Amino acid sequence: MSFATLKARMVGGEKLVGSFLKTPAVELIEILSGSGLDFLCLDAEHAPFDRARLDTCLAIGRALDFPILVRVPAGTPEEILKVMDAGAVGIVVPHVDSVEKAQAVAKAARFGHGGRGFAGSTRWAGFATRTMGDILDQSATETLVIAQIEEPEGVDAIDGIAGTEGIDGVFIGPADLSVAYGKRDLSSDALKNAMKKVGEAARTAGVAYVTWVPDAKTAKDWSVHGFTTFVVASEHAWMLQGAKRVVSEMP
Repeated sequence: MSFATLKARMVGGEKLVGSFLKTPAVELIEILSGSGLDFLCLDAEHAPFDRARLDTCLAIGRALDFPILVRVPAGTPEEILKVMDAGAVGIVVPHVDSVEKAQAVAKAARFGHGGRGFAGSTRWAGFATRTMGDILDQSATETLVIAQIEEPEGVDAIDGIAGTEGIDGVFIGPADLSVAYGKRDLSSDALKNAMKKVGEAARTAGVAYVTWVPDAKTAKDWSVHGFTTFVVASEHAWMLQGAKRVVSEMP
């Protein structure tokens, strides 16, 4: 099962390719499930995913065994719980700029005292068809918690963030990080140095190293920094690129 193996593949350093989905439509998930992508990440931070549409999109992902992460709008226990219960294979949490935030996020996504609330009647748990032990085992082997590094403070604290128990990956947010450094594009030495430092911390901690890229060429160029998982563009960009290409090629 793709859901059951994504964490092991990602943390194990396998080269994986996903994309952001910004349109809350199950049809797009059905279409992209046949694309060869390893996963999708629903962008609930910047796109109009209300709870009902999140639930529907996660249901179709589960039905197709097409792994779906959710970038939550904030790393609060409430935001994390609702997407995990609905069937997300894991979460991407924006703006993790301290060890304390990483610890709080990891705790909220995991079962245990003061952590994720236990419910056996959710989609993720199989709608009351499985034992408590099975559900706890599923969380240990499946749940992915990825911290986005988007501020200089996050880069400075990266050793502790990447080494936090329960953090499975770190995700450089190149646009936010570049803006935070006072830059206007993704070509600065400040960004490259941050990628190098975060990559070293990810390797030392044995966690996945993820970033967003606009295209395959950028992924190839940035592979030198040790990224193993790329979130490439989004369906918005792909639709626009495809339409522009066809228009340009018309007689």
